[in-house]
Amino acid sequence: MHVDPRLVRHVAETSGLSPAEARRLVEDVLSFHDEPLEDWVRRRHAELKTYGRKNDEIFPLLRAELRGLVVAAPDLSERQLRRIVYG
Repeated sequence: MHVDPRLVRHVAETSGLSPAEARRLVEDVLSFHDEPLEDWVRRRHAELKTYGRKNDEIFPLLRAELRGLVVAAPDLSERQLRRIVYG
């Protein structure tokens, strides 16, 4: 995984962490957000179903959540989201 040295330097300078600690922190955060889109959609769909949500509520919510991800996902239609979940 590529870690932008400018980001590491910024984290180190603004947090008081050493450069090695800052790099480790940035790597941890990036790996947290490294889930493939299809896996994220399936996982989040299952989570929402667990809490009793219905598909009519879930798919618009997934679209809205995708727009707020740290790494921008493509603007998927509800149909595209359904295809990821159900094939």
